[in-house]
Amino acid sequence: MRDEFESEGLRLAAHLARPAEGAAAPGRPGLVLCHGFPSGPKSAAASGQTYPELADRIADDTGWTVLSFNFRGTGQSAGDFSLGGWLQDLRAAVDHLLEVAEGRGVWLCGASTGGSLAICAAAEDERVRGVAALSARADFDDWASHPRRFLEHAREIGVIRDPRFPPDADRWVRELRETRPLTLAAKLAPRPLLLIQGSDDDLVPALDARALADWHGSAELRIIHGAGHRLRHDPRAIAVLLGWLERQDTIIPA
Repeated sequence: MRDEFESEGLRLAAHLARPAEGAAAPGRPGLVLCHGFPSGPKSAAASGQTYPELADRIADDTGWTVLSFNFRGTGQSAGDFSLGGWLQDLRAAVDHLLEVAEGRGVWLCGASTGGSLAICAAAEDERVRGVAALSARADFDDWASHPRRFLEHAREIGVIRDPRFPPDADRWVRELRETRPLTLAAKLAPRPLLLIQGSDDDLVPALDARALADWHGSAELRIIHGAGHRLRHDPRAIAVLLGWLERQDTIIPA
């Protein structure tokens, strides 16, 4: 079902997937599903379009309540991209899911940038019980090393719509440098972390997943042979995710 919530006064478009009638017992968990950074020209408007369908499938297969949403600057959500803003959006999504779902805790699942930010947000929020990250970046150093070029790219793909944004360019760049999924993975431990990585990913190398796993210390790392970057379309990756979510359910205190 269509949904929405606010983050720092911005309206964010969302989709709330509830299990089929009779499939969910009271107190089942909740999952926030996070898309990645848009990749092509003017692609921000279409970002996250397939995530409601994935949310519905997860809800039906697991009995969990699943919230997918569009970060600011993408889809029908208001605002303009900043890494700090996207982190705040994810925190607001956790707040919203806890309000609308009577469950036993919240998990996060994200792809690429969404997976990296899920690790960062969970590390600072003890309400989050665990994280599944697909093709997650270990850092944003490539963006931070060429900030003007990246800012122009963000404008071209449409994730920054206001020509006057950002009002504080130094802060915008600083967020790229200081958002560190790699170091925050250690703070997430000992809560569970699933890392799913394609062996043939041409955007995020498998080295990133291995580094995140090492810093966490007890992460479950699954390399999907022959898979590329868009793991949400790979049935093997989704099978791993669903199996991991089922195992999380069995260890949740009643």
